[in-house]
Amino acid sequence: MATFGRGICIITGASKGFGRALAHEVSHYLEPGSVLLLVARSGTLLQDLKEELHSSSENQHLIVHCIAVDLGTREGVNETVRMVNQEAVHEFDHVLLINNAGSLGKISGFENFTDLEMVNSYMSFNVSSALALTAGVLKVFPCRAGLRWNVVNVSSIFALEALPSWVLYCTAKAARKMMFSVLAEEEPHVKVLSYSPGPMDTEMQEDILRLTGVSHCLLPCQESAVKLVKLLHDNDFPSGKHLDFFEV
Repeated sequence: MATFGRGICIITGASKGFGRALAHEVSHYLEPGSVLLLVARSGTLLQDLKEELHSSSENQHLIVHCIAVDLGTREGVNETVRMVNQEAVHEFDHVLLINNAGSLGKISGFENFTDLEMVNSYMSFNVSSALALTAGVLKVFPCRAGLRWNVVNVSSIFALEALPSWVLYCTAKAARKMMFSVLAEEEPHVKVLSYSPGPMDTEMQEDILRLTGVSHCLLPCQESAVKLVKLLHDNDFPSGKHLDFFEV
């Protein structure tokens, strides 16, 4: 099977749901000596995931590190970049950064968002951290001949469509889409993909049902993870493209 080579892969929001499924799927494509950095708030869940990955015989030579931090803080982003920098002593063929961490936020009418601190806190975790982390990893691994670079922005249909009462979520997803489009224009050697994984069987969907009463036909996380990793493996998309699960 063709692989991603000897790579370093960073997945944020890796402890549950789509991020956890991506960790399992990506691990099949990494050659021995590769490094997988799993980032999330819960160290316990990350350690469980690490043990799951190492229980597979094909992953015995995969180096897995857990980074239990809050990416909504300066300290969380800096610690993640520090851990990435520690691995820069190794020679890699491929850098893959998957910006998956995100939250739903308050669902309410536009006029209810008067608390600047709350809004800034949401945007810090959902937008600013992805910018600062991606910039930090780019500094650790500057583009060079022979190094394949991929950045994934886990997006949503609501990066493109406005939905009443979802101003925080829609704004963050739209901002991230534009942010990574700028990266694609600015760095021709970095292949950027914004991927909307579709409605999945996650805690976020449970929250949406509880808060809005709206239910969807949900996909297993693994199904969408398989599709994203295949897209990255085939590498047949224009940099900066926004693709939806149902389009590919």
